[in-house]
Amino acid sequence: MSAMYKDDQDNWMTVCLKYLLFVFNFLFWVGGAAVMGVGIWTLIDKSDYLSLLASSTFAVSAYILILAGALVMVTGFLGCCAVIREQRSCLSTYFCCLLLIFLIELVAGVLAYVYYQRLSEELKQHLNETMTENYAQPGKEAITLAVDRLQQDFKCCGSNNSFDWLHSVYMTSAVSEGRVVPDSCCKTITTLCGCRDHPSNIYKTEGGCITKLEQFLADHLLIIGAVGIGVACLQICGMVFTCCLHRRIKLDPY
Repeated sequence: MSAMYKDDQDNWMTVCLKYLLFVFNFLFWVGGAAVMGVGIWTLIDKSDYLSLLASSTFAVSAYILILAGALVMVTGFLGCCAVIREQRSCLSTYFCCLLLIFLIELVAGVLAYVYYQRLSEELKQHLNETMTENYAQPGKEAITLAVDRLQQDFKCCGSNNSFDWLHSVYMTSAVSEGRVVPDSCCKTITTLCGCRDHPSNIYKTEGGCITKLEQFLADHLLIIGAVGIGVACLQICGMVFTCCLHRRIKLDPY
C-alpha cells in the first residue's frame, strides 16, 4: 500500500513539475521577446548617437541582448518539446541551452555595468572633441547628422555649453558663413540662424549636450540591466525545475 502511495505521489510530483515547466517556458518565451525587443529598441531609438561614442561597448551589449533574446525564444520551444517527450536527453540539452543563455546575458550585463561606470568620463573626454573637430567636415557626414539631431532632440547646444562651438574647426572656417553656432542649436531652425547666439534664439541648456546624452544612455543601460536580471531569474527557476524533472523521469533507453 505504501509503495503504491509512493508511486502515486511521485507521479503527482512529476505532473506538477511538467506543468510548472510549461508555465515557465511560456514566461521564458515572453521574456525572450522582451529581451530582443529591448536590444532592437536600443539600437534603433536614436541610433545616430552611437557614432558620437568613443567605444562600441554600448552597441555590443545591445547586439548580445538581441542574440540572447532570439536564443531564449527558440529554447522556450525546445523546452516544451522536452517536457512533452519526457526524454532525459532532451531535458539535458534544454538545461545546457538555459545555462548558455544565462552566461550570454551575464556577459551583456557585465558590459552594460562596466560601461555605465565609465560613461560620464568617456563623454567628457570625447564628445566635445568629436563635435568641435568633426562637425561639417568632409567624410564625417554621419557625425554631423548625429550632432544636429542630438542638439535638436535634447534642446541643447555644444557639449558643455554653446561657447564650445567658438573653438570648432567648422565655426573658425569661411564655410560657416559667420555662424557662431550650428543652425541646429536654434530653437526655430532657419538658414544662418546660427549667426546669433542670444538665449532667445538658441538653446542654453545647463550642462550642455553631455548631460542630456549621458542621462539618455544611462536610462537605456538601466533598462538593459533590469530586463536581463528579470530573465536571468526566470532561467534559474527553469534550471531548477529541469533538474528536478530530469531526476524523476526514468532513464530513456533510446
